[in-house]
Amino acid sequence: MLGFILKRLLLIIPMALIAVSVTWALIRVAPGTFYSSEKKIPAAVEAKLREKYGLDDPWYKQYGIMLSNIARGDFGISLKYEGQPVNEIIARHLPYSAVIGLLAYLLALAIGLVAGTIAALRQNSAFDYASMAAAMLGLSVPNFVLGPLLVLVFSFWLYLLPPARWGGFTSLILPVVTLAAIYAAYIARLTRAGLLEVMRSDYIRTARAKGLSERSVILRHALRGGLLPVVSFTGPALAALLAGTVVVEKVFAIPGLGNIFIQSVLNRDEPLVLGIVAFISVLVMIFNLIVDIAYGFIDPRIRYE
Repeated sequence: MLGFILKRLLLIIPMALIAVSVTWALIRVAPGTFYSSEKKIPAAVEAKLREKYGLDDPWYKQYGIMLSNIARGDFGISLKYEGQPVNEIIARHLPYSAVIGLLAYLLALAIGLVAGTIAALRQNSAFDYASMAAAMLGLSVPNFVLGPLLVLVFSFWLYLLPPARWGGFTSLILPVVTLAAIYAAYIARLTRAGLLEVMRSDYIRTARAKGLSERSVILRHALRGGLLPVVSFTGPALAALLAGTVVVEKVFAIPGLGNIFIQSVLNRDEPLVLGIVAFISVLVMIFNLIVDIAYGFIDPRIRYE
């Protein structure tokens, strides 16, 4: 297990550099620059900007400097937020996305696991049909539709919750529910499908034949195998949630990482874009590694050499 973990950790840096390299190439191929605007700037000012940021250097020199800096964890200074290091910008905006993302996933887990488990144990019952219909609805309604609907009902009609902005606990409810809806739907369907498959397995029949209670069969045997699809889904889902969900942050005016990422793309802020891409890439690989490690503890049939 230790050797497997070390190998995966060593792969994180080169894989993140590949993702950053592709992003850097796409930025350079796209038309325009970070100082482009409707009003053309004087040639002398443009020359000074190009000299300051080394834009007149050969592309391979710029690329080499960029890679060497990022390999050291230095993403440089933002082009639009002058004087502000990229690392500080990410650290400042990440907590907003992290709080909402973690709360949303915990809520999604609670709803999805309970609904999926009951639906699997009561297959073809009224609850099964109703919960899967609700899950399908959750998958079908996008965040940019659900969010404004919740604001309309709970903020403008019932006056129960604030419509936007970052504030106290009540300001978290609507964005968390909006973000959790689609993940709860996925988890419910994955849990139901996984449990239905496991409940028909030979080792479940053997456990019942040994005289174990139905509760012990479900909790000690069925859930361990049935939740493997949910564990697989958790890695990339958590990375996406912690990195920020753009739509929810835009709808509820939350200054999270997703919001700042969109602004950096629109501003052609190359250092900030590359910093956020590198951060998200590392986050995805770390969470996937955690998921793979969890497999070894959940399913005894899985062994890593």
